[in-house]
Amino acid sequence: MRIDLHNHTTRCNHAKGSMDAYIEQAIKLEIDIYGFSEHAPMNFDSYYRLDFNQMNAYENDVLDLRERYKNDIKILLGYEVDYLKGYMDERVLKSEVDYLIGSVHFIGKWGFDNPEFKHEYQKREIDQIWQEYFDNIEAMAKTGYFNIVGHLDLIKIFNFIPKKDIRLIAQNALKAIKKSNMVIELNSAGLRKPIKEIYPSPLLLEMAYELDIPITFSSDAHAIGQIGFKYNEVIKLAKKVGYSKAVTFEQREAQLISF
Repeated sequence: MRIDLHNHTTRCNHAKGSMDAYIEQAIKLEIDIYGFSEHAPMNFDSYYRLDFNQMNAYENDVLDLRERYKNDIKILLGYEVDYLKGYMDERVLKSEVDYLIGSVHFIGKWGFDNPEFKHEYQKREIDQIWQEYFDNIEAMAKTGYFNIVGHLDLIKIFNFIPKKDIRLIAQNALKAIKKSNMVIELNSAGLRKPIKEIYPSPLLLEMAYELDIPITFSSDAHAIGQIGFKYNEVIKLAKKVGYSKAVTFEQREAQLISF
């Protein structure tokens, strides 16, 4: 079974291609379970996400695709939600979806993965940046709102690596993820970024395996050509660490399947 649960649409204003084209490409690549997880609306950084008034249209479009392509592929409905205190909205958190991906894209109000603000790394202490990031991952996990942790170590995107052992920085976050019954995605988008590495790193994935934290798979596609990106490399890493099963969701309920 091939799973790809983290994918976007043009409604986030930084993706290209029709939703039908995404599904047709997924079918061509023999993906069995495909999830749309658009950037959820919130009243911050609003350009890079859909608006609250677009939620119904987005959800209806996914459900329409699900029905039209039901004989060829299983389509899931989700959102990728930014964990940012004071900005998360119950309209999203209580939406009737298959899953919610919780992601950290901001430290305070600094969008650390946006190339426009990359210069900020030069002004801060790298070990402290990493700790603040994983403190946010820990806090996100403790909310109990989310099913999947989005790109666990996104903070490595521009290849600013701490001197401190990354496992020590991330250990409390991983324990919180385990306690909250969340799933970690193996996200191939990191291979398209300056870091040139899957999210999460092998070291952190090994920690997750030791803690018996389940995984799922994602390409984080913002374009047709990114669907299923480097899928075989991702599977290879998962198997090397020891995983043989992955999680998918239906109405927020986890289902474990072999890959």
